[in-house]
Amino acid sequence: MLTTNSRLIDFPVLRDQVYLNTAAEGIPPKVVLDAIGQYAKDKLLGMDGRPLHDEQRDQVKIETAKAFGLSPAEIGICTCSSEAFNLAAIALSLGTDDEIVINDLDYPAGATPWLVSNCPATTRVWRSRNGALRIEDLIPLLNTRTRMVTTSLVSFHNGFVAPIQAICDAAHAHSPSLVAVDVTQALGRIPLNLGDVDLIVSSTHKWLLGSHGGGLVGIPQARADTLTAHVGGWFNRTDPFGTDRFEQAKTLPGAASFSIGMPNYAAIYSIVVAMRYIESIGVADIDQFARPLTLHCLDELKKLPVEVITPDEPESIAGIISFRHPKADHILDELHKRNIHVMSSAGRLRISVHGYNIADDIDQFLAALAEILDA
Repeated sequence: MLTTNSRLIDFPVLRDQVYLNTAAEGIPPKVVLDAIGQYAKDKLLGMDGRPLHDEQRDQVKIETAKAFGLSPAEIGICTCSSEAFNLAAIALSLGTDDEIVINDLDYPAGATPWLVSNCPATTRVWRSRNGALRIEDLIPLLNTRTRMVTTSLVSFHNGFVAPIQAICDAAHAHSPSLVAVDVTQALGRIPLNLGDVDLIVSSTHKWLLGSHGGGLVGIPQARADTLTAHVGGWFNRTDPFGTDRFEQAKTLPGAASFSIGMPNYAAIYSIVVAMRYIESIGVADIDQFARPLTLHCLDELKKLPVEVITPDEPESIAGIISFRHPKADHILDELHKRNIHVMSSAGRLRISVHGYNIADDIDQFLAALAEILDA
């Protein structure tokens, strides 16, 4: 992992703060900021910069394919996971007889495209129990009308890690459903084993340590025809400037259809370098280093007068721990006064532990929290 020196060289902003909020915003290493600067230099070349931009786009597909377990041809680039899910909803061409399964631990990006008033499908909610999703509760929701089961690999709400292969097995055994997985809260933090997933999406500004404005899409070739988003654009066309362009618009299949217009090249430059930075350390090594810190924090939180809502199942925990307290906002304010950064929302406090965190971060947080609760 990082040494004391390399941590401060790569993440100098962490010298004087405890940052435990990667699940909201990742802190990019210096090389990522340098990459955005390189984009600016290439942009100043005008059209001569386009080949350099396109080279970076190709590299994103290569790096993402390695992370997702797919080929570069099965990777698309959009702007965020929200856009990807909305395009998936269009691709499915849903009708009034169709059903979508979402769950109550998921982020709005994966749930709301199926809940908006112009979506004709019926949405069924897979309810969690004690902070975890149980396969036996999913199976009764599946039937011949189920078109998609969608979930985050790691819940933003409480850090629960969904059993993806079991979800795929159940969905494919009990329905014609596709399975969509948002890996935003996992990519760059825990090893991915996505098995038989049909649609993979991710934003890039959290654990991956990239910038805003990046959306990664993975669609296996076997699902390309089923998951082609027929929407307007030009980057997603087979021949956008052909002689018949005002008579027809033929869409590229699968993941390529999710890249509608001019890519956000500034984000792409940052993503390439961020993924290479993560890869140079190793996701498995990041997890091996950060997991004991996460579990130690969870164990110590259980000793305090708070309601821990992260499941007490080590195998189902990644880097996020959540707990409730009636004075959550007050706790947040007091922690910030001590330059300790966590997340608070609706009485829930959330901490997140990445590879750039150290044991002292956890100890400072726990000591400060105990002091605040005792006051």
